[in-house]
Amino acid sequence: MGFQRLSPLVPNLPSQEGQGDRDQMKYLPNIAWAAFAGCISLALLPALQADQWDKKTVLTVNETIQVPSCCTPDHTVTLQPGEYVMVLVDSLSDRHIVRVFDKDQKNVITTILAIPNYRLQPTGKTVFQYWEVPAGHPKALRAWFYPGDNFGQEFAYHKETAVEIATYGKAPVPAIAADTKAEEDLKTVPLVVVDESGKTSELALTKPEPEPQALPQAQPQEPVQTEAARTAEPVAAAEPELPHTSSNMPLFGLIGILSLAAFAVLRIRSSRIS
Repeated sequence: MGFQRLSPLVPNLPSQEGQGDRDQMKYLPNIAWAAFAGCISLALLPALQADQWDKKTVLTVNETIQVPSCCTPDHTVTLQPGEYVMVLVDSLSDRHIVRVFDKDQKNVITTILAIPNYRLQPTGKTVFQYWEVPAGHPKALRAWFYPGDNFGQEFAYHKETAVEIATYGKAPVPAIAADTKAEEDLKTVPLVVVDESGKTSELALTKPEPEPQALPQAQPQEPVQTEAARTAEPVAAAEPELPHTSSNMPLFGLIGILSLAAFAVLRIRSSRIS
């Protein structure tokens, strides 16, 4: 008597290894999107840091104004109503160089020599200051303060223009003492201060002294406590906090990338287990 071949009672099932491979393929798009998002975040970080360094600011002009210029015959440029972009392109010990572009930053309108102008109370917004000028003349841009900075850029006009501004405004004006024909000249040209009489003096940069703070009022002495009342658990001294010397943006970007990668790995592992 022969034995008949028995057909298997259990149907063929896909192997666990093949199922795991398909699960991994299913999550590959999520991993790719996570990596793409992380790369975009890291690519944007240099642009954010650059804006803080060069103080990039949009200047909206509602009425005609005049600004200094290194390379025009009369050493001034008139800005018509519109939008312009101002950036700090060089920062030397006693002078800064500012460049003004058109709205799209494709054309340079003027390059200006500026000196640090300190203030006691920084603000959270951009501030522009102007010199007083006679009626009918375009306002003369005096200084530009970037949000959060305790110093701004005070623009130096050519000596002839500075004398006119000082005469009308009854105030000393920083001035360029020689003609300039190129941007490189601004790095070495002598700087002076002119008063309303046209007299020049040496330019001295000084930081304003902070206002003296009122001394705290003396507190009344507490009553003498007994020895038992003085006994208490010692309080741990607070650890000194280190100064923040850089932005946390790179750290946030790295944490985000690692979190997305960890999430993708956990999803794959959980699918294998199930």
